[in-house]
Amino acid sequence: MQEHTLGREGDGTQKWKMMSPKEPASDSRLPRSSSIRQTPLQVIHVLGNFMRIWSVYALYHHLSQKGDSVILFIFSCLVPASIIFFLLQKPWNGRPLPNSQIVPTIINGAIMALFLILWGKGLLSCGPLITLLTEYAGAVLGVLSALFYGRRVNIWKKVGGLFAMSASFYFLSIGWATSSYSPFHSISSERVDKAKQSLGFKEIAVPILAGVLSALRRVMARRVSLKNQLKRRLHAITVASAACFLFPLAMWDTILGSESNSIANLQFMSWAYLSTIFFGIVFIFYIDNLAEERLRLVFSSPRHLMVATGCIIVMEMSYKMDFSLLGFLICSSVLAFGIFEATSLERLRSSVDAQEISNGTFENNLQMSSLPS
Repeated sequence: MQEHTLGREGDGTQKWKMMSPKEPASDSRLPRSSSIRQTPLQVIHVLGNFMRIWSVYALYHHLSQKGDSVILFIFSCLVPASIIFFLLQKPWNGRPLPNSQIVPTIINGAIMALFLILWGKGLLSCGPLITLLTEYAGAVLGVLSALFYGRRVNIWKKVGGLFAMSASFYFLSIGWATSSYSPFHSISSERVDKAKQSLGFKEIAVPILAGVLSALRRVMARRVSLKNQLKRRLHAITVASAACFLFPLAMWDTILGSESNSIANLQFMSWAYLSTIFFGIVFIFYIDNLAEERLRLVFSSPRHLMVATGCIIVMEMSYKMDFSLLGFLICSSVLAFGIFEATSLERLRSSVDAQEISNGTFENNLQMSSLPS
């Protein structure tokens, strides 16, 4: 009788095993399958950033050769970009937006306008390489959030990361990324005659400030919008308000500027103009959202900087710029280390974030201190 009971229990156990889900050993395949699913998204992210960086180089050569006004050119790009965003997002549809979200969005548009002015001025004075790297200066907000919000975990690592970022920008300012001034460039090679004089930290402070303003704009956009669809609707209002803030300055440049600054002389069908609109403003916004939602890849992160570094190397060699590969790699590596240390906080929660992503709740639980951009 006892053996008969045990036999039933054994049969029940076998039936339960047949009806139960697979063993946890099969979960080891999940990271591999998720990485395979993310491969197309990573390719899209790399291509999107490459096209955006290409538009920056095209814009730099256009402005330096044609002598167009930076403010007028950016304004002429923001107007069609805002129209495209309005047609795609239609912020007037759906649930009405409250004033508590619209007013900060308009203020964010003013920050965006100021950022674009400083960014354009820095592009002309410092070149595309330095301007693109100084966009990651927004990681300093991770240090400031740790200081002002009382999160003093690994505070010295954050301060050390801030010093590393400052050292990287200093090396860039004295020309380490150029073949003319880099100490790692071969002495026997000929110096480039058309190279500019070494910039100095005062000139590079303009694009650094632009990078901080860009990071502040991203933080405000995250704080105001709670959902991704709402974020896209509010971004259309942000771009439109930025164009409105730039309008009087653009008209001032048109009236008091030279003939080369007039709207009639702007080449609206040039590659620099079209690429700035589609790849530099519109397309890159959706690429960044895709990377943040699906790949957990924010702008001010070493992984994002690594993608930008590869694209910059390709464009510097393609445009035959005054470029030192070894000096640039050293500057970008020091900058990546500084960003890694400055944005390090509670990395032990990364596994929890991975579970939240799989459940679709990651977008509502982003850590603001780890997302400074």
